[in-house]
Amino acid sequence: MVDMVEQGASDEYAVIIDRISQDVPFYRAFLKNAASTGTAVLNNPFWWSADEKFFNNALALKVGVPVPKTVILPSHEKPTDTQDASFSNLKFPLSWEKIFNYIGWPAYMKPHSGGGWKSVFKLRGPDELFEAYRQTGQLVMMLQEEIVFDDYFRCYCLGGKHIRIMQYEPRNPHHLRYVVEKGPASEKLLRTVHGHVLKLNHALGYDFNTVEMAVRDGIPYAIDFCNPAPDAEVTSVGQDNFEWVVEHAAKMAVERAQAHKAGQDNLTWGTFVSDGVASYQARSGSGAKKATEKTDAKAAKPAKK
Repeated sequence: MVDMVEQGASDEYAVIIDRISQDVPFYRAFLKNAASTGTAVLNNPFWWSADEKFFNNALALKVGVPVPKTVILPSHEKPTDTQDASFSNLKFPLSWEKIFNYIGWPAYMKPHSGGGWKSVFKLRGPDELFEAYRQTGQLVMMLQEEIVFDDYFRCYCLGGKHIRIMQYEPRNPHHLRYVVEKGPASEKLLRTVHGHVLKLNHALGYDFNTVEMAVRDGIPYAIDFCNPAPDAEVTSVGQDNFEWVVEHAAKMAVERAQAHKAGQDNLTWGTFVSDGVASYQARSGSGAKKATEKTDAKAAKPAKK
Protein backbone atom coordinates (compact mmCIF):
# COMPACT_ATOMS: atom_id res chain seq x y z
CA MET A 1 0.00 0.00 0.00
CA VAL A 2 1.11 3.54 -0.80
CA ASP A 3 0.33 6.48 1.48
CA MET A 4 2.67 9.34 2.38
CA VAL A 5 5.75 9.26 0.16
CA GLU A 6 8.67 11.06 1.80
CA GLN A 7 11.78 11.78 -0.23
CA GLY A 8 14.61 9.41 0.53
CA ALA A 9 12.58 7.47 3.10
CA SER A 10 12.27 3.69 2.82
CA ASP A 11 8.84 2.15 2.36
CA GLU A 12 10.22 -1.03 4.00
CA TYR A 13 9.41 -3.29 1.05
CA ALA A 14 12.23 -5.55 -0.11
CA VAL A 15 10.57 -6.28 -3.50
CA ILE A 16 7.85 -4.59 -5.54
CA ILE A 17 6.55 -5.98 -8.86
CA ASP A 18 5.41 -3.04 -10.98
CA ARG A 19 2.49 -3.59 -13.35
CA ILE A 20 0.93 -0.10 -13.46
CA SER A 21 3.41 2.79 -13.33
CA GLN A 22 3.50 3.09 -17.13
CA ASP A 23 0.01 4.58 -16.78
CA VAL A 24 0.41 6.44 -13.47
CA PRO A 25 3.30 8.96 -13.20
CA PHE A 26 2.78 9.21 -9.42
CA TYR A 27 3.55 5.51 -9.03
CA ARG A 28 6.65 5.89 -11.22
CA ALA A 29 7.96 8.64 -8.90
CA PHE A 30 7.14 6.50 -5.85
CA LEU A 31 8.98 3.49 -7.29
CA LYS A 32 12.11 5.49 -8.12
CA ASN A 33 12.16 6.80 -4.57
CA ALA A 34 11.70 3.27 -3.19
CA ALA A 35 14.50 1.97 -5.41
CA SER A 36 16.83 4.70 -4.16
CA THR A 37 16.40 3.33 -0.62
CA GLY A 38 17.14 -0.29 -1.59
CA THR A 39 13.83 -1.78 -2.76
CA ALA A 40 14.20 -4.22 -5.67
CA VAL A 41 11.64 -2.85 -8.13
CA LEU A 42 10.77 -5.29 -10.92
CA ASN A 43 11.22 -3.87 -13.58
CA ASN A 44 13.89 -1.23 -12.97
CA PRO A 45 11.91 2.07 -13.09
CA PHE A 46 14.94 4.14 -14.10
CA TRP A 47 15.75 2.03 -17.13
CA TRP A 48 12.11 1.75 -18.15
CA SER A 49 11.80 5.55 -18.10
CA ALA A 50 14.68 5.82 -20.60
CA ASP A 51 13.66 2.82 -22.68
CA GLU A 52 11.97 2.95 -26.11
CA LYS A 53 11.44 0.71 -29.09
CA PHE A 54 13.77 2.32 -31.62
CA PHE A 55 16.77 2.14 -29.30
CA ASN A 56 15.85 -1.45 -28.40
CA ASN A 57 15.98 -2.37 -32.09
CA ALA A 58 19.45 -0.86 -32.38
CA LEU A 59 20.59 -2.76 -29.27
CA ALA A 60 19.13 -6.02 -30.63
CA LEU A 61 21.34 -5.71 -33.70
CA LYS A 62 24.37 -5.16 -31.46
CA VAL A 63 23.75 -8.43 -29.60
CA GLY A 64 23.07 -10.40 -32.78
CA VAL A 65 19.27 -10.64 -32.83
CA PRO A 66 17.60 -9.93 -36.22
CA VAL A 67 14.96 -7.18 -36.33
CA PRO A 68 12.94 -5.72 -39.22
CA LYS A 69 14.50 -2.86 -41.19
CA THR A 70 13.40 0.29 -39.37
CA VAL A 71 13.84 4.07 -39.56
CA ILE A 72 12.67 6.76 -37.17
CA LEU A 73 10.62 9.76 -38.34
CA PRO A 74 10.36 13.20 -36.74
CA SER A 75 6.94 14.10 -35.38
CA HIS A 76 4.59 15.46 -38.02
CA GLU A 77 3.72 18.45 -35.83
CA LYS A 78 6.34 20.52 -34.04
CA PRO A 79 6.53 19.78 -30.30
CA THR A 80 4.87 22.37 -28.08
CA ASP A 81 6.97 25.50 -27.43
CA THR A 82 9.31 24.88 -30.39
CA GLN A 83 9.80 26.97 -33.54
CA ASP A 84 11.13 26.40 -37.04
CA ALA A 85 14.57 27.49 -35.81
CA SER A 86 14.56 24.53 -33.42
CA PHE A 87 14.93 22.26 -36.47
CA SER A 88 17.64 24.08 -38.37
CA ASN A 89 19.73 20.88 -38.56
CA LEU A 90 16.84 18.67 -39.75
CA LYS A 91 16.79 18.11 -43.51
CA PHE A 92 13.49 19.07 -45.11
CA PRO A 93 12.00 17.31 -46.87
CA LEU A 94 13.45 14.02 -45.73
CA SER A 95 15.00 11.70 -48.32
CA TRP A 96 11.68 9.92 -48.74
CA GLU A 97 12.62 7.88 -51.81
CA LYS A 98 15.71 6.56 -50.03
CA ILE A 99 13.56 5.64 -47.01
CA PHE A 100 10.93 3.90 -49.15
CA ASN A 101 13.54 1.93 -51.09
CA TYR A 102 15.13 0.76 -47.83
CA ILE A 103 11.90 -0.27 -46.05
CA GLY A 104 9.77 -1.46 -48.99
CA TRP A 105 6.00 -1.97 -49.15
CA PRO A 106 3.82 -2.86 -47.40
CA ALA A 107 5.22 -1.31 -44.24
CA TYR A 108 4.11 -0.57 -40.69
CA MET A 109 4.23 2.78 -38.95
CA LYS A 110 4.08 2.80 -35.14
CA PRO A 111 5.15 5.06 -32.25
CA HIS A 112 8.82 4.72 -31.31
CA SER A 113 7.73 4.49 -27.68
CA GLY A 114 4.54 2.97 -26.29
CA GLY A 115 2.47 -0.12 -26.90
CA GLY A 116 -1.00 -1.62 -26.89
CA TRP A 117 -1.26 -1.39 -30.70
CA LYS A 118 -2.09 2.33 -30.40
CA SER A 119 -1.48 4.48 -33.50
CA VAL A 120 -0.24 1.52 -35.58
CA PHE A 121 -0.80 1.74 -39.35
CA LYS A 122 -0.30 -0.80 -42.13
CA LEU A 123 0.69 1.11 -45.25
CA ARG A 124 0.79 0.04 -48.91
CA GLY A 125 2.47 3.05 -50.46
CA PRO A 126 3.54 6.70 -50.08
CA ASP A 127 0.00 8.13 -50.32
CA GLU A 128 -1.21 5.98 -47.42
CA LEU A 129 1.90 6.85 -45.43
CA PHE A 130 1.49 10.61 -45.74
CA GLU A 131 -2.23 10.36 -44.95
CA ALA A 132 -1.51 8.33 -41.79
CA TYR A 133 1.47 10.53 -40.89
CA ARG A 134 -0.82 13.58 -40.74
CA GLN A 135 -2.87 11.81 -38.06
CA THR A 136 0.06 11.25 -35.67
CA GLY A 137 0.38 14.80 -34.32
CA GLN A 138 3.43 15.12 -32.06
CA LEU A 139 4.14 11.37 -31.85
CA VAL A 140 7.60 10.28 -32.96
CA MET A 141 7.01 7.37 -35.34
CA MET A 142 8.97 4.41 -36.70
CA LEU A 143 8.56 3.08 -40.22
CA GLN A 144 9.25 -0.65 -40.36
CA GLU A 145 9.32 -3.35 -43.02
CA GLU A 146 6.62 -6.00 -42.91
CA ILE A 147 7.76 -9.49 -41.95
CA VAL A 148 5.51 -12.00 -43.67
CA PHE A 149 5.88 -14.84 -41.21
CA ASP A 150 5.50 -18.60 -41.27
CA ASP A 151 5.55 -18.96 -37.46
CA TYR A 152 5.05 -16.51 -34.64
CA PHE A 153 5.95 -16.82 -30.95
CA ARG A 154 5.22 -14.79 -27.86
CA CYS A 155 7.71 -15.54 -25.10
CA TYR A 156 7.59 -14.68 -21.41
CA CYS A 157 10.96 -14.08 -19.76
CA LEU A 158 11.06 -13.71 -15.99
CA GLY A 159 14.13 -13.17 -13.85
CA GLY A 160 16.38 -13.32 -16.90
CA LYS A 161 16.16 -17.14 -16.94
CA HIS A 162 12.56 -18.44 -16.78
CA ILE A 163 11.27 -18.58 -20.37
CA ARG A 164 7.95 -19.79 -21.76
CA ILE A 165 7.66 -19.94 -25.55
CA MET A 166 4.07 -19.81 -26.77
CA GLN A 167 2.86 -20.28 -30.32
CA TYR A 168 0.83 -17.20 -31.15
CA GLU A 169 -1.30 -15.91 -34.00
CA PRO A 170 -1.54 -12.09 -33.87
CA ARG A 171 -3.96 -12.04 -36.83
CA ASN A 172 -6.65 -13.83 -34.79
CA PRO A 173 -9.16 -12.02 -32.56
CA HIS A 174 -7.54 -11.16 -29.24
CA HIS A 175 -9.12 -14.00 -27.26
CA LEU A 176 -8.05 -16.58 -29.89
CA ARG A 177 -4.44 -15.57 -30.43
CA TYR A 178 -3.10 -18.46 -28.34
CA VAL A 179 -5.28 -20.97 -30.20
CA VAL A 180 -2.83 -22.11 -32.88
CA GLU A 181 -3.71 -25.09 -35.04
CA LYS A 182 -0.24 -25.55 -36.51
CA GLY A 183 1.89 -28.45 -35.37
CA PRO A 184 4.74 -27.96 -32.89
CA ALA A 185 7.81 -26.02 -34.06
CA SER A 186 11.16 -27.73 -34.57
CA GLU A 187 13.54 -28.07 -31.65
CA LYS A 188 16.22 -26.17 -33.58
CA LEU A 189 13.92 -23.19 -34.13
CA LEU A 190 12.81 -23.18 -30.50
CA ARG A 191 16.44 -23.22 -29.34
CA THR A 192 17.18 -20.21 -31.54
CA VAL A 193 14.14 -18.34 -30.20
CA HIS A 194 15.12 -19.23 -26.63
CA GLY A 195 18.64 -17.90 -27.18
CA HIS A 196 17.41 -14.65 -28.73
CA VAL A 197 15.01 -14.05 -25.83
CA LEU A 198 17.84 -14.46 -23.31
CA LYS A 199 20.16 -12.14 -25.27
CA LEU A 200 17.55 -9.40 -25.47
CA ASN A 201 16.53 -9.51 -21.83
CA HIS A 202 20.10 -9.70 -20.55
CA ALA A 203 21.05 -6.67 -22.65
CA LEU A 204 17.96 -4.69 -21.62
CA GLY A 205 17.96 -5.83 -18.00
CA TYR A 206 14.26 -6.66 -17.81
CA ASP A 207 13.04 -8.80 -14.91
CA PHE A 208 9.57 -9.30 -16.42
CA ASN A 209 9.03 -8.98 -20.18
CA THR A 210 7.58 -10.58 -23.27
CA VAL A 211 9.32 -10.94 -26.62
CA GLU A 212 7.39 -11.49 -29.83
CA MET A 213 9.24 -13.15 -32.69
CA ALA A 214 8.09 -13.59 -36.29
CA VAL A 215 9.80 -16.34 -38.30
CA ARG A 216 10.48 -15.66 -41.98
CA ASP A 217 12.36 -18.25 -44.05
CA GLY A 218 13.46 -19.97 -40.86
CA ILE A 219 14.90 -16.78 -39.29
CA PRO A 220 13.22 -15.41 -36.12
CA TYR A 221 12.93 -11.61 -36.14
CA ALA A 222 12.28 -9.76 -32.89
CA ILE A 223 9.13 -7.75 -33.57
CA ASP A 224 8.06 -6.49 -30.18
CA PHE A 225 10.25 -6.87 -27.09
CA CYS A 226 9.68 -3.74 -25.02
CA ASN A 227 6.82 -5.05 -22.85
CA PRO A 228 7.73 -4.53 -19.17
CA ALA A 229 4.06 -4.85 -18.13
CA PRO A 230 2.94 -7.54 -20.58
CA ASP A 231 -0.55 -8.96 -20.83
CA ALA A 232 -0.97 -11.89 -18.44
CA GLU A 233 -4.74 -11.88 -18.05
CA VAL A 234 -6.09 -15.41 -17.77
CA THR A 235 -8.94 -14.77 -20.22
CA SER A 236 -6.48 -13.81 -22.96
CA VAL A 237 -3.38 -15.95 -22.32
CA GLY A 238 -5.23 -19.08 -21.16
CA GLN A 239 -5.17 -21.00 -17.89
CA ASP A 240 -1.89 -22.88 -18.44
CA ASN A 241 0.09 -19.79 -19.43
CA PHE A 242 -1.49 -17.77 -16.63
CA GLU A 243 -0.52 -20.33 -14.01
CA TRP A 244 3.05 -20.42 -15.37
CA VAL A 245 3.35 -16.63 -15.05
CA VAL A 246 1.99 -16.59 -11.49
CA GLU A 247 4.28 -19.44 -10.39
CA HIS A 248 7.46 -18.01 -11.91
CA ALA A 249 6.72 -14.42 -10.90
CA ALA A 250 6.41 -15.69 -7.33
CA LYS A 251 9.70 -17.61 -7.62
CA MET A 252 11.41 -14.53 -9.01
CA ALA A 253 10.10 -12.27 -6.23
CA VAL A 254 11.11 -14.73 -3.48
CA GLU A 255 14.61 -15.11 -4.96
CA ARG A 256 15.06 -11.35 -5.06
CA ALA A 257 13.77 -10.96 -1.51
CA GLN A 258 16.20 -13.60 -0.26
CA ALA A 259 19.08 -11.87 -2.06
CA HIS A 260 18.06 -8.40 -0.82
CA LYS A 261 20.76 -6.21 0.72
CA ALA A 262 19.28 -3.44 2.83
CA GLY A 263 20.11 0.10 1.76
CA GLN A 264 21.98 -0.96 -1.37
CA ASP A 265 21.07 -0.87 -5.05
CA ASN A 266 18.96 -4.00 -5.59
CA LEU A 267 17.85 -3.18 -9.13
CA THR A 268 18.59 -5.20 -12.27
CA TRP A 269 20.77 -3.39 -14.80
CA GLY A 270 21.22 -4.81 -18.29
CA THR A 271 24.58 -5.46 -19.89
CA PHE A 272 24.25 -2.29 -22.00
CA VAL A 273 24.30 -0.18 -18.83
CA SER A 274 26.65 -2.35 -16.74
CA ASP A 275 29.22 -2.60 -19.55
CA GLY A 276 29.11 1.17 -19.94
CA VAL A 277 29.69 1.65 -16.20
CA ALA A 278 32.59 -0.83 -16.23
CA SER A 279 34.16 0.95 -19.21
CA TYR A 280 33.81 4.33 -17.49
CA GLN A 281 35.33 2.98 -14.28
CA ALA A 282 38.25 1.52 -16.20
CA ARG A 283 38.92 4.85 -17.92
CA SER A 284 38.46 6.83 -14.72
CA GLY A 285 40.73 4.48 -12.78
CA SER A 286 43.44 4.77 -15.43
CA GLY A 287 43.10 8.54 -15.51
CA ALA A 288 43.25 8.78 -11.73
CA LYS A 289 46.35 6.56 -11.67
CA LYS A 290 48.13 8.71 -14.26
CA ALA A 291 47.20 11.89 -12.39
CA THR A 292 48.57 10.40 -9.17
CA GLU A 293 51.80 9.34 -10.91
CA LYS A 294 52.28 12.86 -12.27
CA THR A 295 51.67 14.38 -8.85
CA ASP A 296 54.14 11.97 -7.19
CA ALA A 297 56.76 12.65 -9.86
CA LYS A 298 56.32 16.39 -9.45
CA ALA A 299 56.64 16.11 -5.67
CA ALA A 300 59.84 14.07 -6.05
CA LYS A 301 61.59 16.79 -8.11
CA PRO A 302 63.74 19.23 -6.16
CA ALA A 303 62.22 22.65 -5.93
CA LYS A 304 63.75 25.33 -8.20
CA LYS A 305 65.69 28.08 -6.40
